[in-house]
Amino acid sequence: MAAIDKDEVILNSREVALLLDVSPDAVNELARRSLLPAFKKGRQWRFRRGDVISYKRQFRGFNAAA
Repeated sequence: MAAIDKDEVILNSREVALLLDVSPDAVNELARRSLLPAFKKGRQWRFRRGDVISYKRQFRGFNAAA
């Protein structure tokens, strides 16, 4: 069995909210606006961990510049 790259782990909105320190509703809004890469599984948003980490790095860099 192949090892799973931890950046390919799929997260739900609640798990992403914990990583980004925002509410799950805010995470869903970022997904709806295509600001955070996501895809839908049924009616719920799903996120790749690597995409969330990249977003967090960009956001931190943006805040540092402000």
